[in-house]
Amino acid sequence: MTRAQQRALAELWERFGVETGAAMLNPGQLFGRRASLILEIGFGDGESLTAMAAANPGADYLGIEVHRPGIGHLLLRAAELGLTNLRVVCADAVDVLEQHLPDECLDRVQIFFPDPWPKTRHHKRRLIQPPFAALLVRKLKPAGQLHVATDCESYAYFILNVLNATPGLMNAATGNGFAPRPPCRPLTKFEQRGQRLGHNVWDILFIQRT
Repeated sequence: MTRAQQRALAELWERFGVETGAAMLNPGQLFGRRASLILEIGFGDGESLTAMAAANPGADYLGIEVHRPGIGHLLLRAAELGLTNLRVVCADAVDVLEQHLPDECLDRVQIFFPDPWPKTRHHKRRLIQPPFAALLVRKLKPAGQLHVATDCESYAYFILNVLNATPGLMNAATGNGFAPRPPCRPLTKFEQRGQRLGHNVWDILFIQRT
């Protein structure tokens, strides 16, 4: 962690950070208004999340991440952009969803480039599994969106199969396949570097059935 990131955590957490405690979070109280709520799980260094929040001030964004240097980077960027529609939780995403977010509160969940755990013996560690997908269905509003992107082909098909088999979710892509990259998802530096190297990215877009 850099000194700037350490300083950001010390000085900016009160402004952007959310302590979960034992109570259920109230999105309206977090942001001081009622607006569309987008949750990003595992936002990395936060460049994509802050760009989306800056481009869409009419919506509120909640990010979950456990990597403190990444959180520090996001806090610096959020302060630089003067964002008021972004909050951050440093905690396990499953715990936050199960214990601290009410059902049917999210307009969109986005999970960009989750760890693919490519070795077969590690597949059980992958975030997107049937129980987790079912949990997301509960937290999405009717017609809410689930957007996942990965640059690992085997994981892309794994995710697609899990979500296609999840009751309460409907694939938004033709033929129950992959979707084009939505304009709302910024290209990250990681993704741009991968494109130069000829790497593909698979976007997966599902909708909560009403």
